[in-house]
Amino acid sequence: MAVERQVEITGPDAAKFTQMLTPRDLSRMAVGQCKYILISNAMGGILNDPILLRLAENHFWISLADSDILLWAQGVAVHSGLDVMICEPDVSPLQLQGPKSGAIMQALLGESITDLRYYWLREVELDGIPLIVSRTGWSSELGFELYLRDESRGDELWEKIMTAGEPFGLKPGHTSSIRRIEAGMLSYHADADINTNPYELGLDRLVNLDMEADFIGKAALRRIQQEGASRKQVGLIIDCAPLTGPNTTFWTITKNGGAVGRVTSAVYSPRLGKNIALAMVAAEIAVIGAEVEVVTNSGPSRATVVERPFYDPQKQIAAA
Repeated sequence: MAVERQVEITGPDAAKFTQMLTPRDLSRMAVGQCKYILISNAMGGILNDPILLRLAENHFWISLADSDILLWAQGVAVHSGLDVMICEPDVSPLQLQGPKSGAIMQALLGESITDLRYYWLREVELDGIPLIVSRTGWSSELGFELYLRDESRGDELWEKIMTAGEPFGLKPGHTSSIRRIEAGMLSYHADADINTNPYELGLDRLVNLDMEADFIGKAALRRIQQEGASRKQVGLIIDCAPLTGPNTTFWTITKNGGAVGRVTSAVYSPRLGKNIALAMVAAEIAVIGAEVEVVTNSGPSRATVVERPFYDPQKQIAAA
C-alpha cells in the first residue's frame, strides 16, 4: 500500500502523548491490540481516522494515509512537556484482503495464525522476514495487514505471498471502492476532512468527553455535542442507470430546489443491484426515507436516505 505510512511514538510518556491526539479512550488498550481512532484538532475537526497499533507498553504506530500526522504529532510534542520520540519508521505495509485471505495466511504462517483476533496484531517471522501482522484492513472483508520491517526483503515477501496464494486465485489488486462504500468506510478528503467533526459522521462512540485524560479538541467537541451537529452523514440510494464508476467530484443534493448537501462517495453495487452513496446533508434532511435529488454527471436523479452501512452492518465478515 504505497500511500500507507506509520507514525511511530515511543518514550516514557508515549501512552499519555498518544491519548492527547485522540478523543477515543485508550486507557484499556492492551499491548498487541489495534483500535480505529480519530485524530482531532483544537476545533474538533478530524485530521485523520487511522488505525492505532500498540506494539509495546510505550510503543505505538499510527497507521494512516492522506494527511501528514507525522508533522502534526511532532508539532504537538514540542510544547507538550512529555518525553516522547516521534518518527516515521522504515515499515512497508501490504494488505491481504478477501474471503480466502485466511487460508493463504495459514499456508504462509501455519495454523497458529488462525487465532489472531479481529483488531489485534502479532509479531512474526516468515522464513526470517520480520513482520507485524494485524487483523485489519480497508475492505471490511476478512483480511490482514502485513507490515514489513526490512525493506530489503520486499520482493521476496511478495513472491512468497503470490506463490502461496496461487492455488486460491490470488491476484494483485486495488482497494475496492464498491466494497468500502458498501461498508460505509471513510475516505479522507472525500467523506471527511479537517472541517468535519465526529458527530456529523455518527462516530460518537469514538469520543469520550467524560474521561479524565485531556485531548486536543475536547472543549470544542463538548460544545458541538451540546449544540448538536448542523449536518450529518447519511446513506443514499440513487435512482438512475448504474453508475459507470465512482464519482470524482462532489455532487450537489437538492430538495425543493435548494441545495441541502453533497454526495461525497458514490458507486454502483452489483451485489445490491443499486447505486449507493455516502453523503453529507443538513441535519433536518438526515431522516431515513427522506427523498432528495442528486445532480449526477448525467443530470438530476431521485435519491432516498437509507441506513448505512449498506451491507454487513455488524462487520460479521471481517470479524469472522
